[in-house]
Amino acid sequence: MAKVINNVLTPEEQPEEQTFDISLRPKKLAEYVGQSQIKESLVIAIRAAQHRKEALDHVLLYGGPGLGKTTLAHVIGEELGTTVRVTSGPALERAGDLAAILTNLAEGDILFIDEIHRLPRAVEEILYPALEDFAIDIVVGKGPGARTLRLDLPHCTIVGATTRLALLSGPLRDRFGLTFHLDYYTDEDIAAILERSARLLNITLDPAAKQLLSTRARRTPRVANRLLKRVRDFAQVRHDGVVTVPAATAALEQLGIDTLGLDVVDRRVLTTIIDQFNGGPVGLSTVAATTGEDMQTLEDVVEPFLLQMGLLARTPRGRVATPAAYTHLEREMPKDLQQRLV
Repeated sequence: MAKVINNVLTPEEQPEEQTFDISLRPKKLAEYVGQSQIKESLVIAIRAAQHRKEALDHVLLYGGPGLGKTTLAHVIGEELGTTVRVTSGPALERAGDLAAILTNLAEGDILFIDEIHRLPRAVEEILYPALEDFAIDIVVGKGPGARTLRLDLPHCTIVGATTRLALLSGPLRDRFGLTFHLDYYTDEDIAAILERSARLLNITLDPAAKQLLSTRARRTPRVANRLLKRVRDFAQVRHDGVVTVPAATAALEQLGIDTLGLDVVDRRVLTTIIDQFNGGPVGLSTVAATTGEDMQTLEDVVEPFLLQMGLLARTPRGRVATPAAYTHLEREMPKDLQQRLV
């Protein structure tokens, strides 16, 4: 069984929510729903590494928030039966922070670095020889008498996760032997995840309610589990604890989640583009300023799902609301809309 050492608790995660997420994480690849091609590749890589009695090659996971990158890193540790040490890019402020963690790893350990694209440059340079040669270079002394000391590291596996692959430098990205893109899940996969989570949480989940929730979960496991938790609370207070379609529908309406899984912020972004900018094109910074939302949040969280659902389009001149957005929001479509999408 893998041992998890969490060196850093990311500020965004409150203890209650983190405990909830951890309790629902699959432990083995066989329990991990979706991402079948990644699972198949990992099974081969892990079995080959075990056969050769070597450390697994370094792994880079990228994709949108909530798609299972952290979970997959822990699953890899469980499959290898080794210790997983957890940290994040923003927490490693100095080169010495990373060096201290690396020198305390044991043979075969996994170091999981979340938000690896946010590593400071000086820390990133320490990581290069660690990834390539299982060693780190430390400068001893100052001035003319300074010298470089190379420390050997145990053969370990570094797993990096990022939501923004483009922000990783080429030298860092190229040093990972295994790179996987986690895509959005199908409604069937989300339904299977909900069924498993409901079983673990002892929730009575009506099959029809399960299907309803799966279509509102933004094709994202983390969102699905959070919705299940909120719907469970609603059902316990007002519907005798059983998650039925009426209970789920009422809870989703209270949360402002519509039939496509769009929340208040998603709809505000689309209506802003349609009503205030005549459907676009409009720059993302302008949308952020108008809606009062952070631009990075819009780019990393809101926009990917709207693009995936075909409600928003990127053009050389800016963002444009698509015909599907007009239909969903029941707005009259401009006659020149197709020309704007080019």
